[in-house]
Amino acid sequence: MPFYVTTPIYYVNAAPHLGHAYTTIAADVLARHHRQLGEEVFFLTGTDEHGEPVAEAARAAGIEPKELADRNAARFKELLPRLLATNDFFIRTTDPQHEAKVREVLAAVRERGYVYKGTYEGWYCPRCADFKGEGDLGEGNTCPIHHVPLLREREENYFFALSRFQGQLEELYERNPAFVAPAVRYNEALSFIKAGLRDVPLTRRRLRWGVTVPWDADHVFYVWFDALLNYYTALTYAPTAQGGPDRFWPPTVHLIAKDILRFHAVYWPALLLAAGLELPKQVFVHGYLLMEGEKMSKSLGNVLDPLAVIERFGADALRYYLLRDVPFGQDGSVSTTAFELRYEAELANELGNLASRTFGMIGRYRDGVVPVAALDRELAEGLFAGFPEGVAQRLSRVELTGALEYIWERVRGLNRYVEQQAPWQLAKDPGAAQRLDIVLASLACGVRAVAIALWPYLPAAMDRLLEALGVAGRSLSLAHFAPGPPLGGRLGELSALFPKGEVGAGREARR
Repeated sequence: MPFYVTTPIYYVNAAPHLGHAYTTIAADVLARHHRQLGEEVFFLTGTDEHGEPVAEAARAAGIEPKELADRNAARFKELLPRLLATNDFFIRTTDPQHEAKVREVLAAVRERGYVYKGTYEGWYCPRCADFKGEGDLGEGNTCPIHHVPLLREREENYFFALSRFQGQLEELYERNPAFVAPAVRYNEALSFIKAGLRDVPLTRRRLRWGVTVPWDADHVFYVWFDALLNYYTALTYAPTAQGGPDRFWPPTVHLIAKDILRFHAVYWPALLLAAGLELPKQVFVHGYLLMEGEKMSKSLGNVLDPLAVIERFGADALRYYLLRDVPFGQDGSVSTTAFELRYEAELANELGNLASRTFGMIGRYRDGVVPVAALDRELAEGLFAGFPEGVAQRLSRVELTGALEYIWERVRGLNRYVEQQAPWQLAKDPGAAQRLDIVLASLACGVRAVAIALWPYLPAAMDRLLEALGVAGRSLSLAHFAPGPPLGGRLGELSALFPKGEVGAGREARR
């Protein structure tokens, strides 16, 4: 089966920040891993360009919404190669093909009897572009996320009959407890459903920046329904989605942040049921990156610029840190101090030093040629037993931090192996030549195994390491991964994978 992974599409009311990079990097790790497994992969990201937040930001800047969307969509698009992301398509909700398909799908939902006209009255957050129930209010009728006063709205709308899907959604959650992960988010979504679903506005009348409703030109579609449909519409016109929805639908996993849980875990499956479309297999919800205890948010003004971080530490280091320091699925604080500690202690000292020592010892003791020798049973049957399966199982559960820790246990294990075997001592004993061959060959194969496993996380550095090892292509097959057959051959040149000091990291980022 193809593997179809998505990020949420990002609002263009401001430039991208580290939180956007976080989700994109996570999706890229999954996409790269599944390509290693030999699967056909479609990785989608893009920008959400309609709705009140964009219109308000454009008004404040004195420009038209489309001009703001064009400007900031370009920034999001330019960020992707800097993150080393390998997305297959970048969707913009102002794409004419997307807008046309939104009208088609939502017209079909209406024809199936799930849309009616009415009047909405209640609380609304313009920054969330979200109508708030009485249980969603912060102190003093404020938004609990953005801490701004909510607006009391009364507006004629067309409504989506969400309440009619109460039973089907409860059945979905009972039948498939993995539909939303981790478990705390599953419970949160199910509690919302069991509290009783209310019909929700499908359209807005007073807002003009959106997709025009085909049966009533005085309305535009509420931005969330327009945005959610991107996961489906992209497959209908992306040139890289050969076979379209017939080939790639339904999505394997949607990656989202917890602030948009309700839309993806409740509204989205109900909308798909109303449209007669198959449901996604999983919605995986990660937590917030926190700065001084608050969610990183453009509207709160507490963001880190991912381009500045890449310039200082390198893209690989950014990818590693975000998925190593913050357990994926939980909230976690980030800081430049923590970046520096992870970079020096783990990337430079543990991984970088392991590669340098291995290449250095093979260069000194075997003239740069990896001995062809049987692998040490301590590694083949101990440290690396079941290694590829262990990585794949964790990543199949979207345990990005858990899989990385599992791999890193092997990095540390190889460093212990070096100290225990002391090749520098074996090299002094002519009678230990065969044992030295086994140790050096086993080290080279162990480094190859962790390099292949780490490639989805650290693609630039691992490309260099694998090239120097003489490995052609990257595969998760047992033959190359655990730690595989004897390597043999002459090693290439390998400069420091992670130069120590931030100046070296910045230089590496620009290479």
